[in-house]
Amino acid sequence: MSAMSAAMSSQTPMNANNKQAPFGEMIPWGDPAWYRGYNSPYYRASHAKLRAQVRAFVDKEIMPFCNQWDEAKKLPMDLLKKCAKAGWLPAVVGAPWPKDFAPEHPDIPAAEWDQFHELILIDELARTGSGSVLWGISGGLSIGLPPVLHFGSTELKRRVAPACLSGEKIICLAITEPLAGSDVANLRCTAKLDETGENYIVNGEKKWITNGVFADYFTVAVRTGGPGMGGISMLLIEKDMPGVICKQMQCMGVWASGTTYITFEDVKVPKKNLIGRENEGFKYIMYNFNHERWSIVAQATRSARVCLEESMRYAMKRRTFGKKLIEHPVIRWKLAEMARQVEATHAALEHITYQMSTMNKMEQMQRLGGDTALLKVQSTKVFEYCAREAAQIFGGASYVRGGQGEKVERCYREVRAYAIPGGSEEVMADLAVREGMKNYTNHLKKLSAGSAGAKM
Repeated sequence: MSAMSAAMSSQTPMNANNKQAPFGEMIPWGDPAWYRGYNSPYYRASHAKLRAQVRAFVDKEIMPFCNQWDEAKKLPMDLLKKCAKAGWLPAVVGAPWPKDFAPEHPDIPAAEWDQFHELILIDELARTGSGSVLWGISGGLSIGLPPVLHFGSTELKRRVAPACLSGEKIICLAITEPLAGSDVANLRCTAKLDETGENYIVNGEKKWITNGVFADYFTVAVRTGGPGMGGISMLLIEKDMPGVICKQMQCMGVWASGTTYITFEDVKVPKKNLIGRENEGFKYIMYNFNHERWSIVAQATRSARVCLEESMRYAMKRRTFGKKLIEHPVIRWKLAEMARQVEATHAALEHITYQMSTMNKMEQMQRLGGDTALLKVQSTKVFEYCAREAAQIFGGASYVRGGQGEKVERCYREVRAYAIPGGSEEVMADLAVREGMKNYTNHLKKLSAGSAGAKM
């Protein structure tokens, strides 16, 4: 029995048909279908419980302050501790729950946690319409800590993971460079052993590093060997090591998430901070890419839904030419176009999430890379479309920071932060086709081998 099957069998469905009671304001398409009382094969009592808990937390602790934090270009330093105290911060690193380094959720046993719990968590956080909040809470932790958890030494895990999962410390992933983004295999930041053989000396630059300016730890991709993917390693570099210089970047969006330019100048890093084996870092980077892209899909999809929900809410109260916006056919057409795209994308997201929950990690890497890449393209294009249409519906109100168009204005300038990081749309589309052809070729080889064996 798979982990997902075991977890599902241990939970009590809401009723015999697995139908949820309506949840939320019931703005048309303002929440996913199962929130609106539709039957679903994916969700159980623990999912509904988490949804209610996170929504209450977000509405009280986050939603009222998003604009304020954006303008300040930083989140409160105790926010991660509040998330950990609420019981769900460790979930952002993905299922299974990291029970060796963090307490279990107070109401949901670690054995029951699956990818749908994380989807709910991301979805509810994304209701804020703030990439700053999403990236500030999980943008570093969800991608910076997994390499340590999966490939780090026992000593490194024990030293780093508990503090990060409790919100006491912040970790981030540092891969992208001024001259190497999606082209990871050609990064230039170097790490060379000193004369003692006990320390690496790191020199180079990293750019667009989420949470970097606030981080205590950096999970850094460095070149320890020759050119190409075979010469890359991963090191844990600590903020207080001499030679680490961080400068917050002034970007179009996600202002409060601490996007950073990092310079390493002769930074001495103990060899014990090597993550996994030397020159095997490229595969460690690839190991978490599907999860990172899936997270971006979940965020972009709910952000598109936020644009739809805000537009629907505004159209039902704003009056032009003697009637409400919702009474104009052209506005209803815009809303319908947004709704059909958001609903279709969310259904595809749930499908991929189910595959992630029922496949082992190796099978996910072999089979889901192309589909996840395509869905990233789909979700960011839908987000971009919905942000534009929402801005048209709001008119001038969407051009002002703060006020009734706050979420739409913020979403409109944050679209690029989803379409480019984690693999640009063009790179993702190409990857999907190449993965599809590779899987097809492998299938033909198996068929050929099977036919040859049958003839013997």
